[in-house]
Amino acid sequence: MSQSNTYVIGDIQGCYEGLRRILDKVKFNPDSDTLLAVGDLVARGEDSLSTLRFLKSLGNGFSSVLGNHDLHLLSVINGLRKAKKSDKLNPLLKANDLQELTDWLRQFPLVKHIAPNTIMVHAGLYPQWSIDEAVSLSGEVSKVLRGDNYAEFLSDMYGNEPNRWDNDLQGKKRLRFIVNACTRMRFIENINALDFEHKSHPSAVANSVNSSLQPWFTVDNLKLDKNDRVVFGHWAALSGQTQKHQFIGLDTGYVWGQSMTMLNLNSNELIQIDA
Repeated sequence: MSQSNTYVIGDIQGCYEGLRRILDKVKFNPDSDTLLAVGDLVARGEDSLSTLRFLKSLGNGFSSVLGNHDLHLLSVINGLRKAKKSDKLNPLLKANDLQELTDWLRQFPLVKHIAPNTIMVHAGLYPQWSIDEAVSLSGEVSKVLRGDNYAEFLSDMYGNEPNRWDNDLQGKKRLRFIVNACTRMRFIENINALDFEHKSHPSAVANSVNSSLQPWFTVDNLKLDKNDRVVFGHWAALSGQTQKHQFIGLDTGYVWGQSMTMLNLNSNELIQIDA
């Protein structure tokens, strides 16, 4: 009997053909293997509809966290945002099973424990949070997102403020910060303020005028144990390079013509295919 494996895949972004190719490369067996995803399942790739249908067909053999593109899709479906042409979402938005796919998608959390001391999250771990705190705060968002009035939450979700965490934050400001930290964060400015302007490689920012910016994973997190690990996506410009074994970046820019990356959680091996 073959061993079952658990894989974590980087940003798929509707690249259905790439998804199937990388799963074929590891001989993924839906009857015994598990696939996890760091979010951004949809948008920009050639076939977001087939991607979601396939992932949903895996049943309990698939789980994900939500990325900014997944939340954007939910906002588009609810008429709160317009889809960009570059999102290539039209076939999905016209699909007869859209409601079913929507309700399935919004069950996923922002942060998920995937192994002892290991979480996956789309953008990263905010430097003032422990991994358990991040999972707990994700639960606050999930409770609203899974509820009947979730569209009301989505309408309040957009905005860059507040950009610093405070345990006393309440209501929509609190939820907005949690969403931003988990799905949009790249750089931290000054004392734990989220920066939303810069998306390039850290080396490009280090040479710019604003040298107070730091990648979130280089900011000291006093609540992180040396055995804790964070598996994330979102930041294609990094090409997965964090120089820290605790922080595993899996977005390697497949949708931009680079590569798709998957982590075998059993062996810690990274698997890649080129676009």
